Amino acid sequence: MTPSEAVQQARKGQLLPVYVVAGEERLLRDEVVDALRTASLGGGVAAFNEDKFTAGEVDVDAVIAAARTVPMMAPRRFVLLRGAERWDDAASAGRAPSGRASAANQATSPFDRLAEYAAAPIDSTCLVIVAGKLDGRRKLALAARKQGFLVACDALDGRELPGWIAKRLTAKGHRTQEDVPELLAALVGPELSSVDDAIERLSLYAGAGGLVDEAAVGACIARVRTTDTWALVDAVGARDLGRAMRTLADAYDPRERGLPLLGALAWSVRQLARYQSAVESGASAEEAARQAGAFQPQRARELAAKSRTIRLKEVERWMLVLAETDLALKSSRRAADAILEEMLTRLCRGKAKSSQASRGESPGGVDLT
Repeated sequence: MTPSEAVQQARKGQLLPVYVVAGEERLLRDEVVDALRTASLGGGVAAFNEDKFTAGEVDVDAVIAAARTVPMMAPRRFVLLRGAERWDDAASAGRAPSGRASAANQATSPFDRLAEYAAAPIDSTCLVIVAGKLDGRRKLALAARKQGFLVACDALDGRELPGWIAKRLTAKGHRTQEDVPELLAALVGPELSSVDDAIERLSLYAGAGGLVDEAAVGACIARVRTTDTWALVDAVGARDLGRAMRTLADAYDPRERGLPLLGALAWSVRQLARYQSAVESGASAEEAARQAGAFQPQRARELAAKSRTIRLKEVERWMLVLAETDLALKSSRRAADAILEEMLTRLCRGKAKSSQASRGESPGGVDLT
């Protein structure tokens, strides 16, 4: 099931006796666990009916014993096991999960013991097993997937993130300028914890029921204006390196290593590429703008004007350079402003491939092969 389905299930009080909450996205895992805990302990005293464990610090027998305990003055107990993947790590390192377990139990994987419990669980306990990564070949993982108690908290890809942001803002009661979710995803994604923090700041800035627009994003998320990014696009399109460097100097903030600026620039270039692709496929200018995610008349006019002077093949080359620059900013020890200046030089060069790209290197000297 999805995290949202698990949360809705919890809010309705329709709890399963066992959940495996697994996936790389910690924010989703935490939200599911909070919802399950609230639903489990809502009718009783938490101090008497809650146990929390961390894999590797206790043996699996302690977890199962807690799950089999009868609730006290409450309809249900809540038992949480975090870091279940640590047992996999211990096994791969050749260590026993815990020195206190019996020899017979050590011969059985903790996951297999949990799978045995899940086959005949105690209905008055909600056992939640949390893991960042879980081997899908394990009996527990196979049973959870087959029987429907696996909650997959996987990272969202680039196509899903804007929709998640839009729903999050709507849930907080805000009207949203239509292209803001994609801009926000480009600036602070893909990790949902960072995105959620940005949404919270935007919500406080806009006020109850307020409009979240590009101006709000520029004011409280990143000091990057979309006019700056389009000015860079114009300068690069005209092969005017001097103007591009001056625009960079005005917009660059050393405290952010240029990452928000690069994200906004990539967002603008992707919009242009989608617009041009749609036009080449026969779409009208209005339809192409919608497909590109440009819902404001002024933005649609900007895309139409730029597509007449910049070829799609050149825009595709820019996207490759921007991706390599993103990798360099995040992994290279070089100064961020030097990496960005080299990016502009490459963008203005007008060749299909730079000498660095042809050697499989990023602007920061990072091997891409």
